[in-house]
Amino acid sequence: MISPALRPRRSVLFMPGSNPRALEKARELPADGLIFDLEDAVAPDMKEVARRNVGAAMQAGGYGRRELIVRINPPDGEWGSDDLAAAAAMPINAVLLPKVESVASVKRALEMLEALRAPDTLALWCMIETPRGVLAAAEIAGASERVAVLVLGTSDLTKDLHVIERRDRLPLMTALGLVLLAARAHRRAVLDGVHLDLADHEGFEMACRHGRELGFDGKTLIHPQQIAPANAAFGPSADEIANARRLVTAYAEAVAAGQGAARIDGRLVEALHIEEAERILALAEVISG
Repeated sequence: MISPALRPRRSVLFMPGSNPRALEKARELPADGLIFDLEDAVAPDMKEVARRNVGAAMQAGGYGRRELIVRINPPDGEWGSDDLAAAAAMPINAVLLPKVESVASVKRALEMLEALRAPDTLALWCMIETPRGVLAAAEIAGASERVAVLVLGTSDLTKDLHVIERRDRLPLMTALGLVLLAARAHRRAVLDGVHLDLADHEGFEMACRHGRELGFDGKTLIHPQQIAPANAAFGPSADEIANARRLVTAYAEAVAAGQGAARIDGRLVEALHIEEAERILALAEVISG
């Protein structure tokens, strides 16, 4: 079983629950995670159909080691409580709450899961997609150990902030940074938002590189064609893996010689660098396995 701390989340693909063909095809896709969507991707008159489709697909299984998540409708809305009850009984890894803006909404969902006797292993993911959600991100991340991942909803943020879209995403940097800080402060994973322009391959690859450089664990996706670039951008490269091995080896030799640090290519290497190098190596091993 993969440790949650080491689980790759380079590519997490949204799948519309109302599309049985997409649910079937997802069994063969090389995404690290699949979000079976009952919310934005599903029309109001298809909500119950989508819920049944996803339930049947989860019972049928066949998704291998992919992380399985169900995004429900808001729990206090027309469909959300039924979505949560259905998801709590499914063999999935997590429930994704949409438009989380406060600790109170997280706690309500947790109380509902407890009343539904959901397994302790069922994690809660929270979408941060409004200004209120961004400002409350630290409290949301620390609301419970069941909260495992924060997911940026950059499309809604772009709308609510009235920003002008740019490839470098400079207008969103404050929001991205605040959510990243909140996630890392509580040792949670954090996923970058979707890229909506499927024809803009260069822009998508740029967004992936940008997200990786900022520190995101991976990116949420809306189409299978985005999986390979996301996997490449957010997975450790061959050079990173080789460098991590060098650091670990050199540091071990330095410690054996009674030194507290190593020097590689003129650069000081201490325990904090080894911790990150070991994380990279462990993640690479999980991905390759």
